Amino acid sequence: MRGIILGISAAAMAFLGSAGSYAAPANADTYRQLDLLMEVFERVRAEYVEEVEDQEVLEAAINGMLASLDPHSSYMGPESFKAMQVQTRGEYGGLGLEVTQENGVVKVVSPIDETPASRAGIKSGDFITQIDGVAVLGMTLNDAVEKMRGPVGAAITITIVRPQEGEENEVFDVELVRDNITVAATSHRIERDSIGYIRVRTFNEQTTRGLKDALRELESELGNDMTGLVLDLRSNPGGLLDQAISVSDAFLDKGEVVSTRGRHARDTKRWHANPGDMINGKPIVVLVDAGSASASEIVAGALQDHHRATILGDDTFGKGTVQTIIPLGADSALRLTTARYYTPAGRSIQERGIEPDIPVKQVRVAPNGRILKPRRERDLRGHLENEQLKTDIDESITEEIIASDDKGAPANNAGEESGKTDNNTDKADGDESTDDTEEVSDYQLNYALDLLQGIRSAISQQVAADLKK
Repeated sequence: MRGIILGISAAAMAFLGSAGSYAAPANADTYRQLDLLMEVFERVRAEYVEEVEDQEVLEAAINGMLASLDPHSSYMGPESFKAMQVQTRGEYGGLGLEVTQENGVVKVVSPIDETPASRAGIKSGDFITQIDGVAVLGMTLNDAVEKMRGPVGAAITITIVRPQEGEENEVFDVELVRDNITVAATSHRIERDSIGYIRVRTFNEQTTRGLKDALRELESELGNDMTGLVLDLRSNPGGLLDQAISVSDAFLDKGEVVSTRGRHARDTKRWHANPGDMINGKPIVVLVDAGSASASEIVAGALQDHHRATILGDDTFGKGTVQTIIPLGADSALRLTTARYYTPAGRSIQERGIEPDIPVKQVRVAPNGRILKPRRERDLRGHLENEQLKTDIDESITEEIIASDDKGAPANNAGEESGKTDNNTDKADGDESTDDTEEVSDYQLNYALDLLQGIRSAISQQVAADLKK
């Protein structure tokens, strides 16, 4: 079995077919190189200054091979493969706690509603110092989280320290039974009394269901009074391809949503929208930024190419490749880049990203006052190049040279100017990470809300003018 994944850190399990049938037969040089690899391995085992584990050395060799291909191909051992599966499903057996680490112990940020943790009365600000009698001090946060997760129905005892103002801290044990915890992929609310707002955090197996539930609730509350919708895809690193397609389909009546093209012509696949727009053509503004990647870019690109939404914000991350998950035995897998994806208009997003219809920069500032610069696909070492982008630059240079020759200007100046234009298109002022940053105000959201209210006002004025005729 294989799977297709999109996004910076997300995966899907979907059947594709054997890669071995496409591979060219190995020649004698290939076998000689494999012999060389084994010779190096044996030398390391026998002569390295410290004894090494065979598995660690072999995994490092595999990772080195994959890392030389592109930033997104990798080997997943048992732990990372399991974490990927949890992230994909969007649910796990656990307690329902959002936690962080403080002074070496686990601090509760908040319990999730209707989970074992909330039912047991665990509060925001509580500290977890022991898990089943084992001290948390010295564990990493990931290790502590893994210990709290487990099979649904399995019991666990955690030791809580609850700070008491002006008194001794309260210390007590809580016995809990793990339950199925669903990670919320979406959230929604009403803005300015008549505008729907939906935030999509990731594209896991829960995303489309969460989006449709949110749309139904907004329709129930607002009815025909809904002015429009803000779809917030900012800092969304991507996820499942099928979820990106179904989210786009929720707002489209017809047409292509996305296509993928691999190494061979037979690998080309296309997906199309089904009839039915869940908000019946009401205006949509999609918010994006440098943290909007892959599956987020598929949605933004599809809605932009079909003129179904206005894209507002900053240039997106620019990850236009598809990774296939190839299981290797029962508990490990290969994550391999196997295709590029294209918007309905045939645009490759690789390196370039989605350029918003209305650019609105959202500056992120570190606590020390430094303005943070975003990191995008083109900044990653070994990223795949966008052939369309190279062609666009070459064509732009040619056009500028012709224009400059007509004016009697030196041809090389035209080429330099073309390069500057391309750099200006791709420059950035924000930061893709939301950690340790401060935002003075959400200018992008406020702009989107103003825009939707302006559209409603313009429509109302046009209707009133038509009635007078």
